[in-house]
Amino acid sequence: MRLWPRTLFGRLVVILVGGMIAAQVLTGSIWYDVRHTQALEIPLRLAAARLTDLQQLHQRRPEDFAQALSALARPGFEARLLSVADEPGAPPDATAERLLRRAVRDQGGDPQGLRLLRVELRDSAGQRSGLSGLFVGNGVEAHLLLEAPLGEGGWLRIAMVEGQGWSSQSTLDVALDYLLRLYLLRILVVVLLALLAVRLAIGPLDKLARAAEGLGQDIQRPPLPEEGPLEVRRAARAFNAMQQRLIHNLGERMRFLAAVSHDLRSPITRLRLRTEMLADETARQKMRKDLDDMEGMVTATLDFISGSDLDEARQNLDVNALLQSLQADFEEQGERVSLSGRALQPLAGYPLSLQRALLNLLENAVRYAGAAEVLVEDSAQALCIRVLDRGPGIPAEQLERVTEPFYRLEQSRNRSTGGYGLGLSIAQTIAAAHHGRLELRNRDGGGLEAVLLFDRGA
Repeated sequence: MRLWPRTLFGRLVVILVGGMIAAQVLTGSIWYDVRHTQALEIPLRLAAARLTDLQQLHQRRPEDFAQALSALARPGFEARLLSVADEPGAPPDATAERLLRRAVRDQGGDPQGLRLLRVELRDSAGQRSGLSGLFVGNGVEAHLLLEAPLGEGGWLRIAMVEGQGWSSQSTLDVALDYLLRLYLLRILVVVLLALLAVRLAIGPLDKLARAAEGLGQDIQRPPLPEEGPLEVRRAARAFNAMQQRLIHNLGERMRFLAAVSHDLRSPITRLRLRTEMLADETARQKMRKDLDDMEGMVTATLDFISGSDLDEARQNLDVNALLQSLQADFEEQGERVSLSGRALQPLAGYPLSLQRALLNLLENAVRYAGAAEVLVEDSAQALCIRVLDRGPGIPAEQLERVTEPFYRLEQSRNRSTGGYGLGLSIAQTIAAAHHGRLELRNRDGGGLEAVLLFDRGA
């Protein structure tokens, strides 16, 4: 199971929320210490008051002190005299001991030498109280054992049980205060602020990612706005510069290929003239065939370049009218092309280029199957144009390669048996320029299905 998010947004949220929860756990431990001290404060102050009273009684009437201690004994309170104190050790709760000393001093007693030997919070059943006991108001009692020096080397040991006395907060109030104010409310506020901050920080990067994805479909797309943090502005500036370099390099490549292909026509024409002057008819026929193939390749290359170079204006196209026009053209040539379904709304695109893509798919279907069937499916999300035939289809292992430029299923360059392998490549390029894609799949029962899928939301 993958626990680490794949997106940068998810990772930043996990880091921020995880850090915030860790901080809340630390805050909770601080609350625990504070609440524990609060739970001990009243019992320790009561203990300080009783110790101060006993110290003052010993000062006033030391001869009756032992008898007074016996009279004061009761369940939850026992005091006795010691000649020798226990060996001093580390206090069980240094904070509670400091609080006891301060309370004795406030009461007018003498905290010198005072030691807190045991301090425990217990519930009404006598069990040691854990975290849940801190949410209880009156139900928790403090079990204390302390020693204080008396005059003439004696010691006073007191074991007592003191309650909370009274508490203005009920158990429910304390729990709600802890859970709502300290945890839930703070967590909710911090999470919302973290989500907002991460979304604002990730937004420009998301735009950059979408622009990079769309660059392969439309290299002429508008440049990215250079806004946001410094790092994002630098990335957008570099992306726009890269886009301009790509446009320039592609333009140079297309112009070079067009110039070479165009310049080849002149020597081909001269070779045709020289061919007609050959005396050997057999040689003349072979030369004519080779020159026809050469000229076909030049024409195909120019067609590929013009199909890849979309310099026409983008506009809303009537797909239904375009398909009906192509259907009529094929019927005039005696070819069978059926049309079913309708586009529900216009498609934003390039009219001549889209016509070329559809024409290439229809020509392939008619060439290999003798007929074509066009199905149109439209929705608010996508427009789908399917061109189906019952020809031989394409071997499954070659379905992905047939859209590569100049790739042909048959290895000969005879245009009459299949062209030069550019028709599907041009159709795919044009589909990508319309924020769509070309999909090819073999049909059950034989034949090929070519699907042009255009995203309506693009």
